[in-house]
Order: sequence, then C-alpha cells, then structure tokens
Amino acid sequence: MAKEDRCRESALSFSLNEYIAEEVRGSLQCGLCYDYRAYRHMGSPMDIYSHAMIIILFVENLGLQTRRMAVFNALLPSVLLAVLYSYSIASPLSFTYDTHRPRSVNRGSGIETFQPPTNYKTFGAGLEVPGALAATTPEDQIVSFVASQLNIDKDSVAYRSGVNNGADKLGYVRQSYNGIPFVNAVANVAFKNNKVVAFGESFVDTENIASSEPSVDADLAITKAEQTLNGKKNGITPTLEYLARPDGSVALVHVFQIANEEAGMWYEVYSDAHSGELLSVTDFVAHASYRVLPVWKQSITEGLETFTDPADISASRFAWHSIDGETSTGNTTGNNAIVTAIKTRGGADYSPTSSSLTFEYTYDSSEDPTTDENIDAAITNAFYVANTYHDVLYHYGFTETNFNFQQSNFGLGGEGSDPVHINVYDPTRATNNAFFSTPPDGQPGMCFMLIYELTDPRRSSALQNDVVMHELTHGLTNRMTGGGTARCLQTIESAGMGEGWSDAVAEWFVRSDSPEIQDFVEGPWLKNDTIGFRTYPYSTSTETNPLRYSSIAERMEVHDIGEVWANMLHNVYAALVEEHGFSFAARTHSETSEGNVVFLRLLVNALTLQPCNPTFTNARDAWIQADINLYEGTNRCLLWRTFASRGLGVDASNYEDSEAVPDDC
Repeated sequence: MAKEDRCRESALSFSLNEYIAEEVRGSLQCGLCYDYRAYRHMGSPMDIYSHAMIIILFVENLGLQTRRMAVFNALLPSVLLAVLYSYSIASPLSFTYDTHRPRSVNRGSGIETFQPPTNYKTFGAGLEVPGALAATTPEDQIVSFVASQLNIDKDSVAYRSGVNNGADKLGYVRQSYNGIPFVNAVANVAFKNNKVVAFGESFVDTENIASSEPSVDADLAITKAEQTLNGKKNGITPTLEYLARPDGSVALVHVFQIANEEAGMWYEVYSDAHSGELLSVTDFVAHASYRVLPVWKQSITEGLETFTDPADISASRFAWHSIDGETSTGNTTGNNAIVTAIKTRGGADYSPTSSSLTFEYTYDSSEDPTTDENIDAAITNAFYVANTYHDVLYHYGFTETNFNFQQSNFGLGGEGSDPVHINVYDPTRATNNAFFSTPPDGQPGMCFMLIYELTDPRRSSALQNDVVMHELTHGLTNRMTGGGTARCLQTIESAGMGEGWSDAVAEWFVRSDSPEIQDFVEGPWLKNDTIGFRTYPYSTSTETNPLRYSSIAERMEVHDIGEVWANMLHNVYAALVEEHGFSFAARTHSETSEGNVVFLRLLVNALTLQPCNPTFTNARDAWIQADINLYEGTNRCLLWRTFASRGLGVDASNYEDSEAVPDDC
C-alpha cells in the first residue's frame, strides 16, 4: 500500500433429602478505510496474554456441525441419534434433566450414555458424625457414612479417592458388587470441622445384576470397539466394572480406552462382558460450540448459527483453544488467534470465558455494538472467522513453512510465536475503520475490527464476515509475497493488488456454499449502502463493472487500484467454476479439481512465485506459472483469455490494454 494514501495495517456442594435410604434409578470472527481513508490511526500492539489454563487433551474435529460442512468421512465420527428412554424415578428429584446423552461414534452405530440421577443434600453448619465413625480412618469414615445413609453393607461401597485436610475432608466412593466397582454409581461426601456438610449419591438397585464372571474376552471386545469407533486402544490397562443401565439392569463391562488422535477422538468404552455389545462411552474430548455467522454469510442480517467443534484438527493440531496442546485457555485465545475487546478507556483486554467452551451469544442489531452481549457475540464471531480462515488457508498452502500465523509451529518451519491478535472494540480508537498490520514472520499480526457510525445504532465490523476476511487476507498476501518479510507489497501498484486479493478471498469464502456465479458487493451492511465500499460490484458484465487494466492510470489510490485486480480475479473465478464445476467441500478439501478449489490453489501458489512488489503483469504471469506447476498448464489458455478480456493480455504494459493471447490459445 502507498505510504500516504492507505490505512496502516499493519466444594463440593450436594443436595439430597435428609433421609437417604431409598434406591434411585434414572430416567445433556486494512484497509477498510474504504471511503474513510482519513483514518490512518494505528495503535500500539496488544499485550501478550497469560491465562489460567484448564486441562484438555484433544478437541474433536467435527461433532455436531450444521448443513453441508465437509467432513472427513473415513476418519471422523458422524452425528448419531441416541436412543432416548423414559423412566420413572423411585425418589423424585426437585428438578428434571436428561440422563441420556447422544455420542458421536462411527457411522451407523447407535450408542447412548446414561448416568443415574443424583440425590443431593447440604447440611449448613454440618451434620454430626456418630462417635463410632469419628474414631476410624478418613477412608473408613467416609465409606461407613455412605453405607449407613443408604442402609447397605460397607462391602457395597468402594473408596476411590479423597482429600484430607484434617477436620476438612472430601471423599469419593463407588458402588461395588462382589468386589467389582461400578462405572456410574457413585457418591461424594464433604466434611467441614469433622461434620458432614454435603453428600450426594447415585447408587442403584442390584436386583437385576449380571454375573461377575465374564464370558467374553476383553481382547475380543477391544477389537470390536476399534472397528466400530475407527480408533485404537491406548496403553491404559482394561478393567472389569459394572455399568448401570437405563432399564434398571446392571451390566458387567470391560472398560478400556479407544483413541484416534488425527480425528480428535478419545473415548472410554464400556463393552458388555457377556454379549460383547458396545453399551456406552465416556467422551474425554471437550466440545466447543459457537453461535456465529457462518463464513459463507456476509453479515449479521443473514442470521447466526450454532456450530459444535468446527476446528479442523488436520490444520489446527491444538484445535482452537490451546497454545500447548495440553491445556485449554477457556476463552477466545488459542494457537491461531487471540480475540479481545477493551470495554472502557484504560481498561484491560477482555474476552468471554467458558470452561465448557460454550460461546453462544446473541447479537442484537437494535442495540449499540458495545453492550456486553454484543461485544461477546462480536468477539466470538471474529474468533470463529479467524480460526476458520486459518484452517481453510492451511489446506491451500498458508502453512508454517509459508509463514502463517501461529503461536506454535510444531517444529514444521517458520518462526512461530505470532498468532493473529484481533480487537473488536477499543473506545480510544477511531471509528469507521478496520485494518490489519502485518509484521515479519515471528511477530503477531494485529487486526482491528472497529465500530462504524453510519447508522443508529452503530455497527460492529466484526459482524461483517467479508470485511473480517478482507483484513485477514492482508496477512496472507504480505507474508507469502517475498518470503515472510512483510516488505514486498509496498509500491502503490502492489499494495493496490493487496486490496484486490483481500476482496477476492473474502468473496471466495462467501461463495463457498453456492455454485451460482453472482455479482459481489463488499461490506453493504456495514456501509449501510447496497453498493458497499467499492465503486462497482464485482461482475463478469462489462456494463455492471467496466474496469480494465488501463483504468489503473486514473486510479492512484490503493483501494481504487485493488478494485481493478479484484474484478479480474472475480472473472477468473467465474471462468474456472464454469469450466470445472463447483465443490461444496472446498473449505476442507484442496486436492480436488473443481473450479473454486483450483482458483484458491492458484491464488495462494502464485503469491509464492511472484517477485517482491509485483506489478499487474507480474502477478498475471505468476498465475500462469502456478497453473503449470499445479495442473500442468491445464488452465493456461483459460487464464490468458480471462485476463485479456479485462485488458491484461500478452502486450499489456504501462496501463495500456491488450486483449492479445498466446498464439496457441
């Protein structure tokens, strides 16, 4: 971009009836200066963050995604229907909840999970422990208390773990039968000053219980589970336990763990030790959910949707909420992106937090974008868009070796320590703007998605997806042109193409869910104008958009120049899709030959081939060479004809049009 004329981018508390003796059974997202180029404000970098971590092991790649999100059919578990039961409870609870929960396992397998309902009780200042119990060890004290409360033998209670701080104790036990512990029938006791202050239990009746002697070998059960779940048993030794079932029966089960790291899957499996049937699983994976604007939608007017686990583990090895692969940040911080807001002048960086990684907020367009809920929604959307952008472009070549933005590069090349930092609101900054600052590889990219004041109420640029992706693409093009130096789009012409690439990639995402070739308008909701931020819609029609290579001679501002390049790329996209068809799976599958896939592969690969500070003709030649490299020149003549149709033919030079193509085209 031009130095003068562009924006700088650069305790346990349980409730239970006091008398507990009855058994219970149970029925879970630069240059958007656009028309506001006077704003060239660039602030100081964001702080580097340090957050408390919550342990997480893997994040599953797809769980319950909505329509047409491409899946790795051979590797990833599919969404399944759980069998829901209706079951009466002997000791009614004061609230109702589902004790069955669906699990994503291999296609065609219906597996449920079941947890007996828990009875809860807290005792305020505490319940005196009988003298006979007070004299025993903490473990015996806890076991005896549970047995006495449930009117069962001590042999039916197996101590599991606890915390002993003298007069204050926590104890965790399991129901046991013939010395075999239960998976899902448990109890907890909390002591304060040697008095019981809380107690909870989910013990079940053992009238209909299976034999303690297994008739199916554990190895056979493991083999069947590996096939069903498309994973492998890990190194944890199998155990024999009992599992309470929703019909009131109790099954003897082999318990072992099956994992598929590539698919982000890790289950504890409960296989019937008499029939070999896979009865249930415990999912060790944390499932992140987001209420966001899908990347194929432009603005909030098209409606938010909820996605569960959209992270692509093949592109984001730590998923989206970890920077070390072992612990979860519990907020909108991860290996690829850190998204925050500053709510008040002088205030600290803010991000919504959720230990369960549930980021589901509603954006109210009738309210100012700075309300708490709207800020949470804007942060969440920017986080989702930035991470999705990372994952998609990773498949197309914007990887560690090509200087992408990640905290950890996993030893795969590049510098690392440079996730994208995005701020969606800062009261000290100018409005009507959005920009991206791209430093060299090894330093974080800085993105500011600011507030626009063209409407009442105002609007957040973080809820106009094509604007967010326009900004993120400045990071892509500045890093990949010139080998990660971020110094090679500095002339007016090359910087102008930078704006054009940004619009083109944003359009690619918006069009990624529809094969229809339509005119494209950048940022209409944010601009509050159907024409958006550009002079013309991007179009294959010369009547709708007359821009040609020669138009640059009269356009000496980078965004104006960018319109010429972006419209050429719009025409290239249309020609490729018309020639090769369209892939709905393009966001995750870059190896296919459909037109929209070919377009993005050529765009990214050409960035690595073009020289520092390229001209239009340089960039065109890089596209031609990229096609030779990737597709053996299959699209060479199509590309020449399309560029030439907008004046960038063989003899184009010094902003004089040429419609000539090579003789063999």
